[in-house]
Amino acid sequence: MSLYGGAVKRPIMTSLFFLGIVIFGLFSLSKLPVDLYPDVDTNRIMVLTSYIGASASDIENNVTRPLENTLNSVSNLKHISSRSAEDISMITLEFEYGNDIDVLTNDVRDKLDMISSFLPDDAETPIIFKFSSDMIPIMLLSVEAKESMPALYKILDDNLANPIARIPGVGSVSISGAPKREVQVYCDPLKLEAYNLSIEQISNVIGVENRNIPGGNIDIGNETYSLRIEGEFKDPSELGDIVVGSIGGTSIFLKDVARVVDTIEERAQETFNNGDRGAVIIVQKQSGANSVNISKLVLENLPRIQRSLPSDIKVGVIVDTSDNILNTIDSLAETVVYALIFVVLVVFLFLGRWRATIIISITIPLSLIASFIYLAISGNTINVISLSSLSIAIGMVVDDAIVVLENVSTHIERGSEPKAAAVHGTNEVAISVVASTLTMIAVFFPLTLVSGITGVMFKQLGWMMCAIMFVSTLAALSLTPMLCSLMLKKETSNSKLYILFFTPIEKVLNTLDMWYGALLNWSVRHRSIVVLLCLVFFVASIFIGTNIGTEFFPSQDNSRIVVNLELPVGSRKEMAYDVTSRLNKEWMEKYKDEIKVTSFTIGQADAENSYASMMKNGSHIVNFNIRVVDPADRKRSLAEICDLMREDLKHYPEFSKANVILGGSKSGISGQATADFEIYGYDMALTDSVAADLEERLLAVKGVSEVTISRDDYQPEYQVDFDREKLAIHGLNLSVAGEYVRNRVNGALASKYREDGDEYDIKVRYAPEFRTSIEHIANITIYDSQQRPVRVKELGKVVERFTAPTIERKDRERINTVSAVISGAALSDVVAKGLDIINEMELPNGVSIQIAGSYEDQQDSFNELGTLAILIVILVYIVMAAQFESLTYPFIIMFSLPFAFSGVVMGLYLTNNTLSVMSLLGAIMLIGIVVKNGIVLIDYIILCRERGLAVIASVVAAGKSRLRPVLMTTATTILGMVPMAVSTGEGSEMWRPMAIAVIGGLTVSTILTLVLIPTLYCVFAGTGMKRQRKESRKNNEISKYFEGVNS
Repeated sequence: MSLYGGAVKRPIMTSLFFLGIVIFGLFSLSKLPVDLYPDVDTNRIMVLTSYIGASASDIENNVTRPLENTLNSVSNLKHISSRSAEDISMITLEFEYGNDIDVLTNDVRDKLDMISSFLPDDAETPIIFKFSSDMIPIMLLSVEAKESMPALYKILDDNLANPIARIPGVGSVSISGAPKREVQVYCDPLKLEAYNLSIEQISNVIGVENRNIPGGNIDIGNETYSLRIEGEFKDPSELGDIVVGSIGGTSIFLKDVARVVDTIEERAQETFNNGDRGAVIIVQKQSGANSVNISKLVLENLPRIQRSLPSDIKVGVIVDTSDNILNTIDSLAETVVYALIFVVLVVFLFLGRWRATIIISITIPLSLIASFIYLAISGNTINVISLSSLSIAIGMVVDDAIVVLENVSTHIERGSEPKAAAVHGTNEVAISVVASTLTMIAVFFPLTLVSGITGVMFKQLGWMMCAIMFVSTLAALSLTPMLCSLMLKKETSNSKLYILFFTPIEKVLNTLDMWYGALLNWSVRHRSIVVLLCLVFFVASIFIGTNIGTEFFPSQDNSRIVVNLELPVGSRKEMAYDVTSRLNKEWMEKYKDEIKVTSFTIGQADAENSYASMMKNGSHIVNFNIRVVDPADRKRSLAEICDLMREDLKHYPEFSKANVILGGSKSGISGQATADFEIYGYDMALTDSVAADLEERLLAVKGVSEVTISRDDYQPEYQVDFDREKLAIHGLNLSVAGEYVRNRVNGALASKYREDGDEYDIKVRYAPEFRTSIEHIANITIYDSQQRPVRVKELGKVVERFTAPTIERKDRERINTVSAVISGAALSDVVAKGLDIINEMELPNGVSIQIAGSYEDQQDSFNELGTLAILIVILVYIVMAAQFESLTYPFIIMFSLPFAFSGVVMGLYLTNNTLSVMSLLGAIMLIGIVVKNGIVLIDYIILCRERGLAVIASVVAAGKSRLRPVLMTTATTILGMVPMAVSTGEGSEMWRPMAIAVIGGLTVSTILTLVLIPTLYCVFAGTGMKRQRKESRKNNEISKYFEGVNS
């Protein structure tokens, strides 16, 4: 028994089967987490190696280069880049997407084990740092404080960070910008020298005095007691009373040579929120946790946490990624609903029967809901990719059901019983329906095989579309005939409402049928003109296509702006604050209707704060985080606000570098588009000169809003040049002398002060007033091997020098990157101008320039999608050839594809969009959609020929008969895409080009397919008939010849 025969015979079982699918689908939907994009496995590994006391050049030669040479042999490596800075080497390994990062990490670990013994003795063991999505903060909270500022870190750690960290799914909570408490022991060098004491002695005394020592156990009577010596300080003021030495039997107390200050750490990073001093709380999630749920729980707990804080501390939200996620998902879900309504209306208008419309409409939600079961089984999330799959599928899932229902209706109108009509009608089109579905699967399945970032993003779309197509076909061949057998009946008369409403529509469709029949009749008799006109249109579209720019992904308006500012190297933090506070005040006033929160940090980040320390920071560096109101609540776009801010920064000459980043990210999907020009060369002076020249020229290019150079300026610093001979005379070496200087300026960590379960550093150093000039450094006292004091100036000299900046390398060559931020222009246009500039420049020997960044990602993705398109065309051809048992008919249908791409080009050009990964994806989807129309036409033409009609008569009859089904399936797909194409909600920037590409390509290809495919059929059929006549004449001549010979 066939599938449809069994379904018609057993309607209850069929209904319950699909009801079960709906129930499981809805249950799966309730359990699915929500995220912005599919969970993307990381493709980067960082190797950190510390080498204290080494310069950037030393790090490069002794650490970075040996590690690079070894790590370069790791499998599947795409790029290896590094930064060599003072004291540290950072190597980043970028791999091809789709590889198991854990396996690659083990490979890297094995390579490091091989090279570790060849690194300098003082270099620490390299640390492997694996990037992952949970490293990206899901929330940034602002904290404003006044009276509580000195103790802010402890207050936030106890009352805010710890409660949030206990929320399920939260990975880590970091506090940035709130200085930590420190106990400073500020020594007077003159008094130390007078009492013959040193920083090291005082540090040692504090360390041995601040201890609790277990004394063991003692037995007293029948009891056993533990014995302890309690020596830890209960209050920082107690430090002043400890004895650090003696002279002539008189004790010298710490307070005699130093002052103890319970204060905060020196040179700490500071944060200002909306102009007020405060801090930033960075919330990161656990791997695989639901970002939306975590943000929701954090926001629910904030009011309770706020009540536990002092009244002067106010907590707000700077960044909440769940806002963007939910707004984007809601916007896309809205387009899905609108698309569903439009498709149902189209079906109703074309079919004109409410029973038929209900049958078709049931197929749509059934197929979409079933896809949630796949998402749950595969461990995926509800995200923009999965929701866009639903929007794409809405217009397609009805096609098979429409074909089945139309044929069943025809049989019923001819007098067949509904059940018999359902079985026989479905049987006639079953092969065609399956072939049509295989054609669509041939389009979407290859998406699951694509590598790179494109494959990571769209693998889910490919699997979902295959699942939806399978379920819709299953429903079309079982549920639809079953419902037809129960609900459809022969229409004996039409109601007044039907006559009133559908008679005008029927007249329009009949007129369209007659007009199309006449056009087709003319076209097949003037085949050369039709083919020539189509060819001219295709050539014209190619010419127009050359004027369309390209980009990787469209930038997305996520209501976030990041601004990175730099003052000249060496500028004090106070100076940076003065100019930044003026800028912040101006922006808060100028954009008061658009800015929600501004937060900026100044100073060097604490090494323990992993998030802040990974960012570029220092006393001269300012990092802004700005949150603006949602797009629907403001008149200007995020790009316009960013452009205005760039203009504002031109009036602040104090900043040597300024970078405004739309969306908070320069790379990846939906980030700020940049054209990166990588300058390779060993000589840093030459590459600096080339970079400065390129920067100046790029700023004149239309569409370039700002240009940044990756290499830092040379840094001024004081260096102590010790005379090694003098050091040896005093029994010293460079390491010991350097440690003495470091302890007096930076401080020696003596011990930890413990209070309420927390630990605070106790640091001993010279008082601030004794370390403010070169003379103070020159007069630092060092003790030789005989503990005799000697000045630094007696062992060497203090000089001012400029040190080499951070040395960056890529693929084992030194590199300096010039990045052009693009605004109001296509990425390809800026890159083309940049290449022209490079060709005009006279590059020194040993210097070369390559294009990287977004453009490199774009080219990789375009190549992947181009290969994918070729594979899909071959698969679709194979499916059609198998269906028609012919190599010619699929070839004819394939002629509709070039015009689909012509329509894509026209659609993008008319709407002023660029050719991006998203619009290319839309063009690839068209391959399956367009050939379905051609299959319908050719299939019916063949049927007419088999019934004995002539070629032209068959073509005209088939065209008139199949016009409405072709228009209906086209209209459902186009209207399914319209809400996505006109959407203005969050996230719409990404999907709009894809929808426009599908609408443009499908509109043009359908119009031309209805004329060109029948015309080409006549051309090939005519050629075939001529060949048959020729062979027939030849056979007749041969027959006559042999007849003459025999006679």
